[in-house]
Amino acid sequence: MTPIEQIVTNEPIADVLTAFGIGLAYPSLDRMIGRYKFELIASGELLKTYARLFEDGILANGDGPIAVKGPNWKAPKFIAESKYS
Repeated sequence: MTPIEQIVTNEPIADVLTAFGIGLAYPSLDRMIGRYKFELIASGELLKTYARLFEDGILANGDGPIAVKGPNWKAPKFIAESKYS
């Protein structure tokens, strides 16, 4: 199992989007997460969570389609602990 697969399958979706949303455009996130947890896309949870992160100031609009760290961004626990390295 790859580290990306472990992260997507084991961590809350909000944490996954917080970590990877600052480096990938939404279509790339959709493909990455859909590969391991398609049910999040089918139910609409992925898009709702992504939008909520913008509303909460965790992610912010950057130049182009890639989000940047918002004023309330902080590293998810799995990154701070280097859980998957």
